[in-house]
Amino acid sequence: MTAPAADDHPIRSAERADADSIGQLLHDFNREFDEPTPTPSALADRVRQLLGVGDTTILFGGTGPDGLAVLRYRAAIWSDALECTAAELYVVPERRGRGLGRALMESAIDQARGDGADYMDLGTSEADVVARKLSESLGFTNREKPPDGPIMYVYERDL
Repeated sequence: MTAPAADDHPIRSAERADADSIGQLLHDFNREFDEPTPTPSALADRVRQLLGVGDTTILFGGTGPDGLAVLRYRAAIWSDALECTAAELYVVPERRGRGLGRALMESAIDQARGDGADYMDLGTSEADVVARKLSESLGFTNREKPPDGPIMYVYERDL
């Protein structure tokens, strides 16, 4: 399924043949934010594995491609549907501020619904004000009981 998007923001589902481009975008993403990253080819190999399993969908945006959204699915505890995590959203710096991130996220939401998910979560840092603003404008909340609930936290630990 390829979700609709504006003419200047074509969105399509990535395939295993796109793994090298995905690996490069993910590598660039981590390097931009000074995060450790495997090589683009190592990421491409992992992407091929993930796309082969069937619990991961990756959407490409733009013509370069200029951005991507990575969706991960799992069976839900609280319903018979799937849960979806928007694991990554990245737009190359020169395409930011033109609506491509929004088009990717709107397509990701449509894609997740079409794939049988009834819930989507995502995480971003407090400092990433643009990502937080986009998420909130799309109906995501960091409050347990909006608008008066406590702030929700996401914790991580390497194992």
